[in-house]
Amino acid sequence: MPSALDTPQGAAELAESLLPPLGNRWLHTQAVAARAREVSAAVPEGERDLLVAAAWLHDLGYAPELRDTGFHPIDGARHLVGLGAPDRLVRLAAHHSGAVYEAEQRGLTTELAAYEREDSPLLDALIYADMTTGPAGQSFDFDRRLRVCQFNG
Repeated sequence: MPSALDTPQGAAELAESLLPPLGNRWLHTQAVAARAREVSAAVPEGERDLLVAAAWLHDLGYAPELRDTGFHPIDGARHLVGLGAPDRLVRLAAHHSGAVYEAEQRGLTTELAAYEREDSPLLDALIYADMTTGPAGQSFDFDRRLRVCQFNG
């Protein structure tokens, strides 16, 4: 069954319903979606909307009302499953930007393993969009983003 969540507009509407009160997290999310649109030519044409939708939803799990494990990739993925989101969108949100390593540190590898990780240009483009966007939406290169995250989370 098709879902509006895997379209940029549907995903943006869901993100906008949950993230604006989070201030910088909302700015970051908007900028990641814009960056994903900019780099969408790196993925097959039929996957470009899914890339942008995943960018809108990648940090959904930060919304306080979705907090369960305290690990936003899992909390966001669980919410998306509950909404009937397409499997691939759920898996992209669950596995963005090194989630597997942080899940291991938090003792949540079993929970994350419920969502199969894909190795694809689509996941790579999502990670690039996220990891070159600062905590308040600034445009960063990858190395600078990692340094900022060490200090700001």
